[in-house]
Amino acid sequence: MAGRGRPRSFDRETVLRQAMRMFWERGYEATSTADLTAAMGIKPPSLYAAFGSKEELFKEAVALYGKEEGAVTDRVLAEEGTTACQAIERVLRDNAAVYADPATPPGCMVVLAGTNCAPGNEGIQEFLADDRRHVVGALRERVERGVAEGDVAPGADAERLADFYSTVLFGLSVQSRDGASCDELMGVVDSAMAAWDGLTRAGARPPRAS
Repeated sequence: MAGRGRPRSFDRETVLRQAMRMFWERGYEATSTADLTAAMGIKPPSLYAAFGSKEELFKEAVALYGKEEGAVTDRVLAEEGTTACQAIERVLRDNAAVYADPATPPGCMVVLAGTNCAPGNEGIQEFLADDRRHVVGALRERVERGVAEGDVAPGADAERLADFYSTVLFGLSVQSRDGASCDELMGVVDSAMAAWDGLTRAGARPPRAS
């Protein structure tokens, strides 16, 4: 009877969380396998045996981020008892607080970890773009729900609103990475929400650049 392989000498969830933080801090391409194994405290063969490849490890790290820090948006948008305006404002403010938390890397992993990729890694960029498109879609559905529940004008352009507020959300992440404080991010949210009434007025559309 064939002998069993050596049992793992590490906790998989713990090392995955360490990899997530490394990718969050440095991005996909700037994080080498040597960086990962050093942060995770394991050897390359153990990394490949547990996760298959750097790309698969990254995808698992993104999934873990989505269940933890990245869960804010879906959780807030699913709550009952709030208007669409209140929900979207909370999405912006709660995420801004996460982005500026000194206990974690600044900004959003999904926005920042694959900004620039070499031709061989386009799949990583598209993987993260799909995640961001999910956010845009969730915001659009929340506006549409607001229309159905009567707290958003029937003629409001849900798609344009989702595009606008997702751009603000993703921009907060970049501003945080560039050193903006939590107070500064909240000021951006104040400005974005001041535009709500005009953007949701029946038939109103955000202006396009000429």
